[in-house]
Amino acid sequence: MELVAGCYEQVLFGFAARPAESWVIVPDFTHHAHSASLSAVAVNNRYVVTGSRDETIQIYDMKKKAEHGALLQHNGTITCLEFYGAAHLLSGAEDGIICIWNTKRWECLKSIKAHKGHVTSLSIHPSGKLALSVGTDKTLRTWNLVEGRSAFIKNLKQNAHIIKWSPDGERYVTVITNKVDIYKLDTASITGTITTEKRISSLRFITDSILAIAGDDEIIRFYSCDSQKCLCEFKAHENRIKDIYSFEREGQHVIVTASSDGYIKMWNLDLNKIKDVPSLLCEVNTKARLTCLAVWLEQASETKENSDKAATSSQANEDEKSSIVRKNKVCWTEKSDKTAKRKRKITPEKQKLEALLQKKKKKRNSSA
Repeated sequence: MELVAGCYEQVLFGFAARPAESWVIVPDFTHHAHSASLSAVAVNNRYVVTGSRDETIQIYDMKKKAEHGALLQHNGTITCLEFYGAAHLLSGAEDGIICIWNTKRWECLKSIKAHKGHVTSLSIHPSGKLALSVGTDKTLRTWNLVEGRSAFIKNLKQNAHIIKWSPDGERYVTVITNKVDIYKLDTASITGTITTEKRISSLRFITDSILAIAGDDEIIRFYSCDSQKCLCEFKAHENRIKDIYSFEREGQHVIVTASSDGYIKMWNLDLNKIKDVPSLLCEVNTKARLTCLAVWLEQASETKENSDKAATSSQANEDEKSSIVRKNKVCWTEKSDKTAKRKRKITPEKQKLEALLQKKKKKRNSSA
């Protein structure tokens, strides 16, 4: 298991987390991934991808502990990244574009002009058939991923900066400054609202009905989606909390938090005693201003990642996913896409990066 975190100082940190009598966090690697601060990170069963203000997505191979390349499709800060299974990645950026990537060959299958402003957040439904996105054009958009097109547009009163599906896909939430609106999938209507004192910076579904919310203070709060009541709150850090991650391992629910104070902390959460403050398992001081966080779980069969998609291990569900992926590949690659073929603006930083990548490629080919 690896805790991976990005920071303003352009570094991707990797810490091996090992369960023993007490959890232990051991520094594993530091990778100078970008030429600007990191803004987003995502993981699947093999790769970590990072997005940055330098407009690039960097790929890091966790099994080889080595950089794997860069994706240069976007023109603008990368704002959100999310994997679907082992085969696809969605990325969003300040250029208003959502890109769909094949992670086997790392090619852009489709580039969608999703929002008139920035794409601020996106989330993939557990089925892989739908995705939601929000942007600075005050819209919430539903995307049909089977056909690669817009399915529905909802106008919002203000710009939302976070969108999340629940693990069962029955509801989703949007975050506008310090307000969480809870929507029901079948009606697309708001069923409840949670309001906090400070701006919300991160939100995570712990279960289908319990949310962990963190913001511009040191407090983490657990809320019920059904009653919208605060179930528990506790001081987790000495500064604002930038990101929350959670997973389940051998029946143990673990919350991981990253803060501007430089600390990554792991907490044990007892769902049967949700009103009790979680116990601190371990912590590590990165001595950096952290911006984003994820947990790479090597043995997916033994661990259940409690993210916004419900990861399943049954063969039937895997077959369904494979079917969806095959359909998506046909639709995304066969349809002409003017946006994907548009001429990209190449910044001087990108030119240097592309030249460096070409040089590495030639060196590998000559040595082979």
